[in-house]
Amino acid sequence: MRLIIGIAGASGVIYGIRLLEYLRAMKGVETHLVLSRTARMNIGVETDWRVRDVEALADQVHANSDLGAAIASGSFRTDGMIVAACAMKTLSAIANSYASDLIARAADVTLKERRKLVLMPRETPLHAGHCDLMAKASALGAIIAPPMPAMYIRPQSVDDLVDHAAGRILDLFGIDTPDMQRWPGLAEARRRD
Repeated sequence: MRLIIGIAGASGVIYGIRLLEYLRAMKGVETHLVLSRTARMNIGVETDWRVRDVEALADQVHANSDLGAAIASGSFRTDGMIVAACAMKTLSAIANSYASDLIARAADVTLKERRKLVLMPRETPLHAGHCDLMAKASALGAIIAPPMPAMYIRPQSVDDLVDHAAGRILDLFGIDTPDMQRWPGLAEARRRD
């Protein structure tokens, strides 16, 4: 399996990092990473990670300015792409086919080749323009998957919430993550009390 991970400038870079951590531990998964300029900034602001350590989690790293990268072409076969977190600017570029950087171009290629594109927009509150962009991207074939917390897992930490969101995203690609907590049904959930 070959996946592209784009990390754009929205708050929530930890989602992309956690996806890379999970995928790094799996055999037979090749990852291609693209970081926006503001994602690089947010890594230092929001986490204890260094950019070079995040890049080391990927099999290949591409500069966001490199529109000649292999992932910019439909002839380079992938199983899909995840943008986590997805800034509204990036969502706008994808929804409007404005491929001025590699994240937007790789996403556009993913859509045109009818491959799975998962976008994790991380903005709140949303105005009508944001909602329109999400609807437009969805109409093009993207899966819009904001990292909404699942309280039925009874999270004890932010890591629990991040792990669950990352696990749900990887579910979309048929990839199981360790210790993924799933909804057991109401009867079983009540027995936990």
